[in-house]
Amino acid sequence: MAARDNRRMSVSRQQLQQAFDALLQPERFKDYGPNGLQVEGKPDIACLVSGVTASRALIEAAIARRADAIFVHHGLFWRGQDGRITGWMRERLRLLLAYDINLFAYHLPLDAHLEVGNNAQLGRVLGWAADQRFGEQDLGFAGPAAFDGAQALADHVAQALGRAVTLVQPAARRIQRVAWCTGGAQGYFESAIAAGADAFITGEISEPQAHLAREMGVAFIAAGHHATERYGAPAAAGLVAQQLGIEHHFVEIDNPA
Repeated sequence: MAARDNRRMSVSRQQLQQAFDALLQPERFKDYGPNGLQVEGKPDIACLVSGVTASRALIEAAIARRADAIFVHHGLFWRGQDGRITGWMRERLRLLLAYDINLFAYHLPLDAHLEVGNNAQLGRVLGWAADQRFGEQDLGFAGPAAFDGAQALADHVAQALGRAVTLVQPAARRIQRVAWCTGGAQGYFESAIAAGADAFITGEISEPQAHLAREMGVAFIAAGHHATERYGAPAAAGLVAQQLGIEHHFVEIDNPA
């Protein structure tokens, strides 16, 4: 087993972070938590695991794959959280430190990237190309589409993502332009309407959006926070791993949210 490890290509932690930063440009964003290296592990990295969230299940999967680093969209630290290292936080950190695993997390920079970002990758999965950006920090994407109505669009999204979606369907209307923003971007709905969308797709819905959809005549589709954000992490990590010549594995941890 040791001989196998000796044959693996490796890069320094600094090289890996520089590659991620060059790709995702975190300095451009005002975010809800720290982007980049969140937990320092071993200095040399040969195996990288990517996933959506730095959950204990993902960390355990990375340990099983003998990973040196983990790349996620949802890291461990967020603005305003309780800073005490107890309970679930202690256990996640204990595992990372015990196995000397680096944790890299990029939140809004991963949403926004024009090629490997969550929004770009969701557009790819759904078959749409964005020609417009909207909303705070230009995180929302919009582009042309062609569906007979909101139900046909919802069926398409559900089939592509492999899960049921929540549809708020106003009066019958052809869908010629769609807007989307992954995860918990329900607050972008009004910006999507202002951008000329006939329908808006995101991960979650809150109470106000149903009323806005009916009153404004624009369909709203909630397709799941995790379900809409599971494509950016493997795309970004896979690209960087290929560039640097290191091993990469994406690990899907099921999440109904």
